Amino acid sequence: MRLIYSLVWWLALPVVLLRLWLRGRQEPGYRQHIAERLGFYPAVPASKRIWVHAVSAGETRAAEPLIRALLRRYPDHSILLTHMTPIGRATGQTLFADVGDRLTQAFLPYDINWMIRRFLRHFSPRLCVLIETEVWPNLVFQCKQATLAVTLVNARLSEKSLKKAHKLSALMLPAAQAIDLVAAQSGPDAERLKALGVSNICITGNMKFDVSPPPKMAQRGVLLRRYFADRPVFICASTRDGEEELILQAFVTLQLPRALLIITPRHPQRFDLVAALLDAHKLRYVRRTSLDLDHETEVLPPDTQVLLGDSMGEMYMYYAACDVAFVGGSLVSLGGHNLIEAFAMGKPVLTGPHTFNFSEITDQAIAAQSALRVEDAEHLMKNAQALLDDTENRVKMGENAHAFFLQHQGATDRTMQAIRQYL
Repeated sequence: MRLIYSLVWWLALPVVLLRLWLRGRQEPGYRQHIAERLGFYPAVPASKRIWVHAVSAGETRAAEPLIRALLRRYPDHSILLTHMTPIGRATGQTLFADVGDRLTQAFLPYDINWMIRRFLRHFSPRLCVLIETEVWPNLVFQCKQATLAVTLVNARLSEKSLKKAHKLSALMLPAAQAIDLVAAQSGPDAERLKALGVSNICITGNMKFDVSPPPKMAQRGVLLRRYFADRPVFICASTRDGEEELILQAFVTLQLPRALLIITPRHPQRFDLVAALLDAHKLRYVRRTSLDLDHETEVLPPDTQVLLGDSMGEMYMYYAACDVAFVGGSLVSLGGHNLIEAFAMGKPVLTGPHTFNFSEITDQAIAAQSALRVEDAEHLMKNAQALLDDTENRVKMGENAHAFFLQHQGATDRTMQAIRQYL
């Protein structure tokens, strides 16, 4: 089966490269470092390298506490941090700007055998650490051929993904079973991973709880809040394609009195598309990038209805500036995004019905009265308004959210204990 998979990759490669180039029209980063995606890299000094693969921005942020722990625990090692998306690479550059030449970033090559072999020969890593869900059949096979231990940490697997894996069982099961160690986020994740035949598995929790909110972002949240005067603020964060239209339609229909709506699309290539939606709904909005937080601020015009969060790396700032948060990817069937950043800032959270990617954490948060589940966009707006009107309940939910965040810390230390046998 892996032979057929490899042949399909070869046949699809021209289309993949064309798609890469076309995506570069909106995100120029896709047109950079293309040679790396084919297994060709600039020279690097010899080093004991621990390889961490974090596909995009979310996985890179999740990997931050582990990478910093590895750098502290193994001072004679360096980190090779690989990605598949430009936003992941840019996030890594920002997060690790302070570690100097102890961290090298690169794009992981496509899952074609000879490209993976070139990559492994070039960097000669001592350990492979995959973050969350990134299991590629040829990558795992080539690592085993090179006697390189493969670990999957902060691992999660939804029921939907498990069903997909079983449909491709001849391809995915051997890859899953060849992984040396899996550190799962939760008990249900571990059970689903065991159903793929993973044997060496432990439960360590979610490392995203160990990410410390940058104090600078909290301070900038205070500065941003000054633009809003005393208006209540509701944020719809990490929204995805199809959600903004639902949210804006409900916002226009129900018109939250006095409330300012912040919308932060998850992907930067969609900033202008959401701006066009705001224009189509005739909503009065301001872009975040038009505000200069480093100089004396002026209050937004009182008729401003929406702030478009068209910036990256400032999510903690947006959460710090809001009163109530909705986390996107959950009004449409995409499985949701993690609620942890909002909890870290002590904010009550609303989430939609589709949270299968983070089902256990979401259910636990709802049980802890840190979050509420809504049925649709109209229900979302009504619940947001109710929380904005009820200061006592809103503050209590925010306190519960921060307590929930603190309660679930420690996954990084448990993960370090699990993987140290391979170093």
